[in-house]
Amino acid sequence: VIMQLSKNFSLIELTKSQTAERKGIPNDPSADHIENLKLLCERVLQPVRDHFNHVVSISSGYRSPELCIAIGSSLESQHAKGMAADFEIFGTPNNEIANWIKNNLIFDQLILEYWNSDEPNSGWVHVSYDPDFNQNRKSYLRAYKDESNKTQYSPITGEI
Repeated sequence: VIMQLSKNFSLIELTKSQTAERKGIPNDPSADHIENLKLLCERVLQPVRDHFNHVVSISSGYRSPELCIAIGSSLESQHAKGMAADFEIFGTPNNEIANWIKNNLIFDQLILEYWNSDEPNSGWVHVSYDPDFNQNRKSYLRAYKDESNKTQYSPITGEI
């Protein structure tokens, strides 16, 4: 039985991980994590899907502690709490998607990851939603590599 989190999103999509499959790492969310994923889908991902009317391709959703360790992600990451997803809509520039989310939805963190204007489809969008509605910061950032190839984050004011 496939558990639907919203009209167009299933639990399988939000827990799928090639790394977990390859390394035999369980990536099974708790009931609380599933509830968080459901809110993320209902409040952010489904509205994005409905607005752009195209498949939202999730590259990373929930990450178990073992998976976080395997990929070098923080155990405190919102992915580990079932509150975040990384995604793209193929053929739609990621900055357009991020700007639409910023202007139309409530979210905690929105990060335009490794996007550059020379390649509109470069990078991906990271978005998180806090189940405690009043904790959603509406923080809009851009992730990029600096000269020493270290990831940096800068705030985006307005649109990019």
